[in-house]
Amino acid sequence: MNPFDHDLERGLRNRRGVLGDAWVDRSLSKANAFNADFQAFINRYAWHEVWGRPGLDHRTRRIIVLSITLAMGRWEEFELHVRAALNGGDPASRMTVDELKEVLIQSAIYAGVPAANTGHALALEIIKNLGEPFAASLASFAVPQVAHPGVGRSQFTASSPRLHYTVREPRNGQAPRRTIVLSHALGCDGMMWDALANALAIDHRVVCYDHRGHGLSDAPAGPYNVAELADDAARLINELGHGPVTWIGLSMGGMVGQELALRHPQLVQAMVLANSTSGYPAEAQAGWAQRIAGIEAGGLEAVVDAALQRWFHPGFHAEQAATVARWRRRVVSTDAAGYIACCHAIAGVNTTDRLAQITQPTLVIAGELDLGTPPAMSRTIAQGIPGASLVVLPEASHLSVLEQPQAFHGVVRQWLDEQA
Repeated sequence: MNPFDHDLERGLRNRRGVLGDAWVDRSLSKANAFNADFQAFINRYAWHEVWGRPGLDHRTRRIIVLSITLAMGRWEEFELHVRAALNGGDPASRMTVDELKEVLIQSAIYAGVPAANTGHALALEIIKNLGEPFAASLASFAVPQVAHPGVGRSQFTASSPRLHYTVREPRNGQAPRRTIVLSHALGCDGMMWDALANALAIDHRVVCYDHRGHGLSDAPAGPYNVAELADDAARLINELGHGPVTWIGLSMGGMVGQELALRHPQLVQAMVLANSTSGYPAEAQAGWAQRIAGIEAGGLEAVVDAALQRWFHPGFHAEQAATVARWRRRVVSTDAAGYIACCHAIAGVNTTDRLAQITQPTLVIAGELDLGTPPAMSRTIAQGIPGASLVVLPEASHLSVLEQPQAFHGVVRQWLDEQA
C-alpha cells in the first residue's frame, strides 16, 4: 500500500488554497491524539471530496459558503470565510469587496434583512482590519472556468508492469482538440501536474501517469533504462487508443519523451520538454552514483533535502514552505528500490547524437535558476531537434511547473495554439 495519502494531501492543498497557510498551520498546530482522526476526516471529506469536486470553481464555492453561514447564523465560520475570501489562500479565488457586498445584498432577499444586517456589520469590521477600501470600485475579475476540475478518472494499464494513470476529458463537452500525456519528474507522481492538467482539460483530453517505481504504479526489479520507460509510455498510449499524443514531460519525463519520439515516432504528435537533458557529463554521472549509494545506505531521507534545494529556489522555500513540505513527503514515500532503478535510467540517458532524428514540433522549457538541468542542457536539446524553440522561465528552478505555474501554462498554451 502506498504510504502517501493522496486524498489527505489534496484536501490539505485545497484547504490551504481557500483559507491560507497561516490559518491552516494554526489549526493543525492544535491537533492532538484525541482530535487527529476528526482533523483527517475533515481534510478528506470537506476539503478533498467536496471542495475538490469539478463542478464549481473555488470562488463560486466561497459564495455558497458565505450565503449558507449567513443564513444559518454561523457567524464564526462566516467571519473565517469572509477573511479568506478577501485576503487568504489562492489569490485567483479571492473576492473583491464589491462582490462580497453583492453576496450580502442577495442574501437579504432569502435569509432576511436582520441576518444580512449582521453580516454587513461583521464584514465591514473585517474589511477595516484588513485595510481594504470600503468604497472600492468594481474591478474586472477574470474568473477561471474551473479552479479545480477534479483529479480525473483513475485507471491501471492492463499490461505489465502496471502503470497507474488518470484521464481528464474536456470540460467544454466537445471533442478534445488533442490528447496530452503528462510525464513527471523523479520522486514525484502524476499529482505534480494537477494544476496544469486541470487548466489544459478545458478543451483537451489530459492523461497523467505514474512512472514505474513511482506513485501507484508497479515497481519491478531494476535497474531500469530510459528505453524501458519509453516503452512503458508506448504501452499506455496504445492501450488508450487515442494516439498520436502531445507529450509534456519534465526532467525524467522529458528524457522519456525524447526516447519515445525516437523509438515510437508514430505515437507522438508534438512535444514539450521541460527542465530536462539529453545526456550528462562524466562528473554528473558520478553524482548519480553517489546519490544511489546514499539511498542504499540511508534511504530516501538521506537525499531528499538536497533534491528539494535543486527543485525550488530559496525564495520559494521561504514563501511556500507548506508546498515544499508536501513534496518532501512525496519523495520519502516513494518506493526506494523504484527510485534507485530510475536513477540508473537517468544517469544513462544519451540522446544528444540522435536528436536530429526527432521530427515532431518541439517546445523546450528551461528554468533560469535550474541547478539540476541548467539552461545550457535545454539549449542543447533545442539546437539538436530541427525547428525546436526554447523558452527560459525567469525565477524558476528545476520543478518550474510548480514554481511558476501561470508562466508555464501560458507558454504551453500559446505554443499549443500555434500548433493548431
